[in-house]
Amino acid sequence: MTFRRLLMLFIIGFGIAWIVSTFQDSPGYMDADYYYVTGLHLAKGFGFSEPFLWNFMDSPAGLPHPSHAYWMPLTSMLAAVGMFITKNYQFASAQLGFIFLAGFLPPLTAALSFALNNDKTWSTWAGLLAAFSGFYLAYLPTTDSFIIYMLLGAIYFLVLIKVTDFRYSSIYLGFLAGMMHLTRADGLIWLLIAISIAVSRSRKDLKKLILSNLLTLSGYLLVMLPWLLRNQLVFGTMLSPGGAKAFWFTTYDDLYSYPSGLVTISRWWSTGLGEIIQSRFWALGQNLQTAIGVQGGIFLAPLIMLGAWRSRENAGVRWGIITWLISLGVMTVVFPFAGARGGFFHSGAALQALMWALVPEGLRSFLRWGQQVRSWQKNQAKTFFKIAIICFAMIFSLFLGYNRIIGDSLVNPEWNRQYEKYTHIESALQEMGADSNDVVMVNNPPGFFAASARPSVAIPNGDIETSLNVARRYEIDYILLEFNHPNGLDQLYEKPIDFPGLRYIWSDGDTHIFAVESSP
Repeated sequence: MTFRRLLMLFIIGFGIAWIVSTFQDSPGYMDADYYYVTGLHLAKGFGFSEPFLWNFMDSPAGLPHPSHAYWMPLTSMLAAVGMFITKNYQFASAQLGFIFLAGFLPPLTAALSFALNNDKTWSTWAGLLAAFSGFYLAYLPTTDSFIIYMLLGAIYFLVLIKVTDFRYSSIYLGFLAGMMHLTRADGLIWLLIAISIAVSRSRKDLKKLILSNLLTLSGYLLVMLPWLLRNQLVFGTMLSPGGAKAFWFTTYDDLYSYPSGLVTISRWWSTGLGEIIQSRFWALGQNLQTAIGVQGGIFLAPLIMLGAWRSRENAGVRWGIITWLISLGVMTVVFPFAGARGGFFHSGAALQALMWALVPEGLRSFLRWGQQVRSWQKNQAKTFFKIAIICFAMIFSLFLGYNRIIGDSLVNPEWNRQYEKYTHIESALQEMGADSNDVVMVNNPPGFFAASARPSVAIPNGDIETSLNVARRYEIDYILLEFNHPNGLDQLYEKPIDFPGLRYIWSDGDTHIFAVESSP
């Protein structure tokens, strides 16, 4: 691949991400809100802390709370870089690093494709597919882990394919696995893959086996050891304390259980083996839909599978297939509820560049079949399908991006509506005399803080008494009850009236506000 081609692809990728970002005045959803606010705290010098509680899995003592007890910190660190450099603490500054990194996705995909097929033209075409990234387009410029994970995954497979010296390969893959784990908790899978690769390459040579594994672990610990020690110091455990309980969820809403001691292995087992198995089959169905619709972009899925089959002798492709199957298994069997509700969507991003890189081989195989069976003209068919697929990818991406970001109003984009709603509610609270330090209970605490700079706590899964227990424990002043509230609060939401411990004070559209009464 020539520098000129790679630069062209970078400019295209960067330009598309920048255009998308101009319609995003806010992070857009809770994950991105979380990384933005924790990045904001880093940039302002508050360290790894968060002014909200979005779940209770680690039995938090109160506010402020040590950050990243559930999610990993690298995305927050990238968000902080843009704000720190510009000395501007608005969301647009937090986006800068993500937009810049998005420019590297098309050239890295092209480089990976070139490593597989050794054809500049086809590889450039694969890079263009990555520029129009389908379902991922709306998420690349916001403060979430997608673009980081995509790039790290692309580099991981480039190293696996191109670096032949086992010493360099081992330490590079270990380092990249550490970066991926610092990005997402499921990044630990990539360390296991790196170790498996080291074992497979040196299993007949004991000295080489020991050295390659030591180098892999050294590369990993070079990145992760400081964070593991921080967790041990702050939480008393090296891995995220909140994530461990996810093994025993019986529904996704268990993530918001209070107290967290309710989530136990005995409770999980008491649901019955039939329910446990059924929930995994449900998750499998959801995740396979994600695989075809999101990762495969629907129309590219057959070409990706065909390309993977035709390239199966390549070590990078073989390990890519293995990693995808392991990721699917983990997000189906181990974490079915988190996996089906976005976990597999996020984790699959690391394999996305490889999938786009496989499309050329899949299409070339399809064209060879057409020549042999349907008597297609080689050059004419190749030109037609290449142009048609790129055009469809562009239309498909723009359609999905437009609906996710703009929605039904160009003037009032869907992406920013929750942020604007929370900003309006904050103004109403101030007009009602709320103090700046008063704490609210709300569905999306990071999002509410992003819009208001007000400390916030999540509404727990449960009934009114559960919410009141949390309100007393964390000294909540107001409860904001929205349309997507826990089922146990249905009655209070449908008929917002005073309740022992709660005083109904105001409604705005689909949101009701209650003041928490002090105990006598």
